[in-house]
Amino acid sequence: MALPQPEQQPSAPQLPPEQIAELREQERRQKTLIASIVAGVVLILILLGVAIFFLMQPTAPTDKIRDVFIIVVALESLVIGVALIVLIVQLASLINLLQNEVRPILNATTETVNTLRGTAEFLGENLVEPVIKLNGYLAGLKRMLELLGVKQK
Repeated sequence: MALPQPEQQPSAPQLPPEQIAELREQERRQKTLIASIVAGVVLILILLGVAIFFLMQPTAPTDKIRDVFIIVVALESLVIGVALIVLIVQLASLINLLQNEVRPILNATTETVNTLRGTAEFLGENLVEPVIKLNGYLAGLKRMLELLGVKQK
């Protein structure tokens, strides 16, 4: 009794050493980026905790710190406003692109599809149907000749 042989899987194509080194370098950079982002978040959380601890002290000058935070929030609002303006301009250019470039392409594609549909219907009616009918008549004639004994099977 022969044991079934395991099916051989096609092996992955071998990459040149330069590409393998490049892939490893990209992976190392990704890991470094993720680690630095996590470290930055942890550092921000620690600084926030330390700031809250010092602000809870009775001698802390919270009014000056509050004023600084108000200024920071105002500057942040300005940055967000500029980002929104840029977003609106980009959205307007996208709408312009859709209306002036993509819509004509879609219209031309629809027209082409309709033309192809008409061509297919024309060929079906004027070429395919007669050929199918002719084949049917020839098959009937062949069978009739076989039954009459004129033509052998």
